[in-house]
Amino acid sequence: MTIGEAILAGQQQLQAAGVEAGRLETELLLAQLCDRPRLNLWLERHHQLTPGQAEKLTDWLARRATREPLQHILGWAPFLDFELHVTGDVLVPRPETETLAQWAIQKLAGITGPRVLDWGTGSGCLALAIAQAVPAAEVHALDVSPEALRIARANATAYRLADRIRFHLGDGFKALADPTPFDLLVTNPPYIPAAEIETLDPEVRLHDPRVALVGGEDGLDCYRRLAGEARVWLKPGGWLLAEFGDGQADALTELFGQAGWSLEAVEKDLSGRQRVLIVRAPVHG
Repeated sequence: MTIGEAILAGQQQLQAAGVEAGRLETELLLAQLCDRPRLNLWLERHHQLTPGQAEKLTDWLARRATREPLQHILGWAPFLDFELHVTGDVLVPRPETETLAQWAIQKLAGITGPRVLDWGTGSGCLALAIAQAVPAAEVHALDVSPEALRIARANATAYRLADRIRFHLGDGFKALADPTPFDLLVTNPPYIPAAEIETLDPEVRLHDPRVALVGGEDGLDCYRRLAGEARVWLKPGGWLLAEFGDGQADALTELFGQAGWSLEAVEKDLSGRQRVLIVRAPVHG
């Protein structure tokens, strides 16, 4: 089988399975399999795959056709300048979370030696992005899942950022022993209402960890906790930036407003959807 034949066959197989970007995903699998840039594949479309490569591609395409995430098959997911190791133990980083990271980095500009908390770090994508962009920052990352922290640490080690990030295992703020307040808290918490889980794409519903998805009956459980508990962990006027789901903006602005937080902004992601809540901790009380 040639590379060109593999691309066309893979495209047809994946599209028949409901994967809309069947050609692109086949090319990404082939690029990793053949260890060459994706853009070179068509130029080398007459190149014959080895029997081992053809067998491996057949296995990968069969897995993807069952709607196993492409990122799990490849073993990595892109996030800003990173290629992060991911498995079923962590949420696959999404492009909208890049928007959250960029806003957090912007808010840290001008703060000398900022202290930052990534609340629910998962793959470590937010902690790594901040540590890389703000070298003077003291970054802390916590998660309730030991498997997630193992992956986050591995990602930090791969990018030589492990000595810049302190990892904490535990349930929210209970994981922190040092009461020194933070300048900024960033989080992408679980925000899917429980009843909506079964409506999600199979890649998410069947393969992302439920603990990283389900935010209670209305999806807002973690935000209630943050609104009530996070203020004592932030300096007066400190920032809290949180990703949220479609249609949750009004409820969150009301929730944090009633808890005494100051609303700074609700920012949109690249698709134009409201996605990032930016609030500041009370200056007094």
